[in-house]
Amino acid sequence: MTRCSRQYIPFRGWTTGYQDDFGKSRHKMLNMNPVFTKVDPDLLPILDELRRREPIFHNSEFGSTTAEFERSTAPDYWEVGASGRRYSRDFILGKLTKSVPYVDAAATGWQTSEFGLRRLGPDAYLLTYVLDQAGRRTRRATIWQSSEDGWRILYHQGTIISVEEDDTIPT
Repeated sequence: MTRCSRQYIPFRGWTTGYQDDFGKSRHKMLNMNPVFTKVDPDLLPILDELRRREPIFHNSEFGSTTAEFERSTAPDYWEVGASGRRYSRDFILGKLTKSVPYVDAAATGWQTSEFGLRRLGPDAYLLTYVLDQAGRRTRRATIWQSSEDGWRILYHQGTIISVEEDDTIPT
């Protein structure tokens, strides 16, 4: 069985796609607790908007210039990288965007999957997903806020996935 894709089926969860022995595409449900990828049906249009902007800082829909990053992040934005380091908006805009070349996720083959979305308040949403950067898999969480000027980020965090098992006690 060769894995070829993953897709989200509303109200059912994530599937993994593969081709059977006869070359026909098939899908089977992943063994995943649906609480991790739950999306209220009313939020599906917002999920579609926000998932196009991820991964942040590596997606043309989010932006690719310092000015676009500035517009897309709240003044008090900060993040925790997969390394555990904390980064302020000022650091990202002032140093990181000038010293690290822009990387386009789609052009490099990075893949996002396992999206979840939860409303936190009238105009704030928690978007979660998995980012695969050529085998380096991380769980991502971004808090997005809808404003008069469009979407902007309040907070972001990445955590390296060291074990694929959920809801288990670590050994």
